[in-house]
Amino acid sequence: MIPRFDQANRSHLQHVQRLRKYALRLGLAVGVCALFLTDSRWRLEAPAFQDLVVRLGVLLILLCIAGRTWCTLYIGGLKKVQLVTLGPYSLVRNPLYVFTIIGVTGVGAQTGSITMAVCLALLVAIIFYAVALQEQAFLADTFGGEYRAYAERVPLFFPRFSTWQEADQLTIVPKLVRRTFMDASLFLLAIPLDDVIRWLQDRGWVQVLLHLP
Repeated sequence: MIPRFDQANRSHLQHVQRLRKYALRLGLAVGVCALFLTDSRWRLEAPAFQDLVVRLGVLLILLCIAGRTWCTLYIGGLKKVQLVTLGPYSLVRNPLYVFTIIGVTGVGAQTGSITMAVCLALLVAIIFYAVALQEQAFLADTFGGEYRAYAERVPLFFPRFSTWQEADQLTIVPKLVRRTFMDASLFLLAIPLDDVIRWLQDRGWVQVLLHLP
């Protein structure tokens, strides 16, 4: 049965969506500030290792872009009318958040610092966990027993591959898929951004406060 969204439900959903956007922007702003004030100790001590960390970071960003686009193929315009439980949503209840955390890890890795990558990932994970709990309460109230059964079977953040279920067919909304792909592709800006930051640091225009492993 398709749930009926009253005005209270719609307002709560919009509030949660705004909270998610603001939280992510805040996390990214903190991360960018940290990028300016830190540098990787591997840049001088082990440049080959730093290069490896950076390359792995690029792979994580590409995985984020592909993963978020994959999620949108499934959820399409159904988020407000039915509970999506197939594809990536059969592995984990918040796959969009999981792939975003992976992308943020890749952004942090562009510094060549494992510490920076982990710290940014933890910051965004904490923010998303708080938002996911709000969404969970909303979904339980909206979809009732259907969501509770889904929550018992599928984890909130850590994928359970034994629960995989594929869809026979999908209703794709091209505009949403394109928007998600373009939004996720913005993570690639971390690559030239880090180059600019290191250039500024090398010329003494930005003071490095910490050299992180």
